[in-house]
Amino acid sequence: MIDPTHEVSITRQAELLGISRSAVYYVPRPIPEADLELQRRIDELHLEYPFAGARTLKKLLRRQGIEVGRKHVATLMRRMGIEALYRKKSTSKRHPGHAIYPYLLRNLAIERPNQVWALDITYIPMRRGFVYFCAVMDWASRKILAFRLSNTMTADFCVEALEEAIARHGVPEIVNTDQGSQFTGSEFIGKLKHHEIAISMDGKGCWRDNVFIERFWKTLKYEEVYLRAYDTVSEARASIARYVELYNARRPHSSLEDRTPDESYFGMQLLKAAA
Repeated sequence: MIDPTHEVSITRQAELLGISRSAVYYVPRPIPEADLELQRRIDELHLEYPFAGARTLKKLLRRQGIEVGRKHVATLMRRMGIEALYRKKSTSKRHPGHAIYPYLLRNLAIERPNQVWALDITYIPMRRGFVYFCAVMDWASRKILAFRLSNTMTADFCVEALEEAIARHGVPEIVNTDQGSQFTGSEFIGKLKHHEIAISMDGKGCWRDNVFIERFWKTLKYEEVYLRAYDTVSEARASIARYVELYNARRPHSSLEDRTPDESYFGMQLLKAAA
């Protein structure tokens, strides 16, 4: 992105890109193995105790024989993109260019495919690192319509997942997300507005507003991710893709009367077409 041979100075190039000049010369250091293992433990505990903050997680880790300070736990949680989930006042300033939209699903009967899609991001541990995983779920059928992996928490891989889902399955009526910057920025919101999709957002810190995809994260991690030790991103992508195929096509869900998400999704489409 920065071209040292360009006639425009490096300082000016950095200014145009909105980064500091020192960042141009920064060489990232690998994350210590101990931190990667600790992040995996934190991820497992977060699934079981989503209400636990850094202080509680520190105590839970110590019960497992892991001595770690609260501040270090908090640092790793920020890196992983997770926080204690509970209703609370927002004490931080929102980005002036990032609008927050109301939650549209309360008391809404969701009973047909492509009525509501949910998008969310979760942390995926690997053998020597980690990636972030974004999935698009059809709310009524629980079908995973598309997903992407990324090593950064930017909006582009969320937009790509959304675009693939639309290309393969059509345009939904509503898209629901949390209030993460990936979903409130102009790139993602612009894509929804372009397709005239109604925008719904969870309440701040309220995981229950997007509960079905939160449940999918737990299923994915216990049935796939925690059983593996991916060496590369491509290996993680291929293995997770195989699991998503199993989840969609062969894994029955009690909440769907023991049908698979595919059976529910396409079955509801047939009923809609016949109506």
